[in-house]
Amino acid sequence: MKILVIGDTHGKLNKVRDILPKLTGIDLIAHTGDHYSDAVRLSEETGIPFVAVKGNCDGGGSDEFEIIETEYGKLLLTHGHAQNVNYQLTNLMYKAQEEDCKAAIFGHTHKALIDEAGGVRFVNPGSLSRPRDGSDGSYAIIRTSEDSLDASIVYYSTIMGGKKKPQAGYIRSLLNYSDRF
Repeated sequence: MKILVIGDTHGKLNKVRDILPKLTGIDLIAHTGDHYSDAVRLSEETGIPFVAVKGNCDGGGSDEFEIIETEYGKLLLTHGHAQNVNYQLTNLMYKAQEEDCKAAIFGHTHKALIDEAGGVRFVNPGSLSRPRDGSDGSYAIIRTSEDSLDASIVYYSTIMGGKKKPQAGYIRSLLNYSDRF
């Protein structure tokens, strides 16, 4: 199975529409929230099935999640705000373990990440429309088979050409992207 993972699109689909013609063989679009309706719209436009969750900007509940069944095993899809992913992944790891999932796909931070802990693979696609990692946006591709899950982060500039934006300063990131402001 080949899954396009996007999230935190916030109603801005231009970059997603730019990359879609360059992608082939997508079986599923997984949207990590913050504009759930964007996933619905993309599925209608492309005919590709989708699974999505609501994020904090959608009025998503405190523990909203979906399970994606793959030949490799179950994947947890959530936005991540309820698991406090801005500061640690422990709560998300526990949630994935409770649901017997081999991976946790999440958003909220607008920063791309692939990591692993406690037997759980973590995938955050970042954001194509509002990245917070100094890039010009990113998404993830997950490929599953019976015995593997391969995940990769793809930056907009890589597939579309161009130059990445410089990294934002640490203090600016704290001020601009804190959940408290």
